[in-house]
Amino acid sequence: MTVTKKTVIGDVLDFNPETAQFFFEIGMHCLGCPHSRGEAIEDACAVHGTDADALVKKLNDFLSNAK
Repeated sequence: MTVTKKTVIGDVLDFNPETAQFFFEIGMHCLGCPHSRGEAIEDACAVHGTDADALVKKLNDFLSNAK
């Protein structure tokens, strides 16, 4: 999976639940909420005042090294 800013958070979590740690790090603790699971990364980052590009990079780096 390659993550972009348009990728839906729930899709990332379904692909690899261990990615939750990166959302938690930036204050996205509402991952169980139906709204957050259906939200694109860039939209969630805008609401939380965080850098979507940095999160996407972390997620892709993690996923490329996950076995």
